[in-house]
Amino acid sequence: MPVLARPGGDISYEVTGSGDPPLLLTHGYGATSAMFGQNLPAASARNQVVTWDIRGHGGSESPAEPDSYSADAALADMAALLAEVGISRAVLGGHSLGGYLSLDFALRHPDQIAGLVLIGTGPGFRNDAARDDWNRRAHKTADRLLERGLAALGNSSELHSQHRDVGGLARAARHTLTQRDSHVIDGLAGIGVPVLVIVGAEDTPFQAAAEYMAAKLPRARKVVIPAAGHAPNVDQPEQFNAELRAFLDEVAATKDAP
Repeated sequence: MPVLARPGGDISYEVTGSGDPPLLLTHGYGATSAMFGQNLPAASARNQVVTWDIRGHGGSESPAEPDSYSADAALADMAALLAEVGISRAVLGGHSLGGYLSLDFALRHPDQIAGLVLIGTGPGFRNDAARDDWNRRAHKTADRLLERGLAALGNSSELHSQHRDVGGLARAARHTLTQRDSHVIDGLAGIGVPVLVIVGAEDTPFQAAAEYMAAKLPRARKVVIPAAGHAPNVDQPEQFNAELRAFLDEVAATKDAP
């Protein structure tokens, strides 16, 4: 995979296919870009697709400096990737942490967004106590990784062992996965692009978040994938691919309409 040199540590990425609108796919915490392997043929049939590994994951570097793992650093990496490939406006798709980062990117760079695909994700927390609980769990994940290694990630279908450094994953849990405030959930009503919210029927922790986003995002529609958990694109790739393909074609038709 190509590597993009970045001040906080190099980023591994891949470009597949061609066509507008381009699609930037961002994986969830503990996964890598490989989680989209079953989706790339359908997604890239008529669209350029960029996949990448968040710092501390997969083929990307795992530097020692905590600041390299901040959400701001991840968003800057996304902007740099789009610039490197020559993309001025894209659909952003993200799973779990990747979906949250995609929402944050849409708020900070609205002119660069043609649409959003939010997979098994949520918009963060307005309640301070709920956010503190999320952050405590993220820190516990980091502790377990340092104690037990990659086995601490669990057995969710999108997770695997293609990571360079368990220390990088632990730092990503503490500094990328944690949240600081409510600006993402507070900003949902201002995101005016088409949005596809996808959630697995068995992904109980994210059902309410999917419903909330579908209600608050002005141009969102929600799809529930039967017999799928937290990563519906992995559990039920055929149905997921059909929904994604239809959405990309809708965004392209809207772009081309007079």
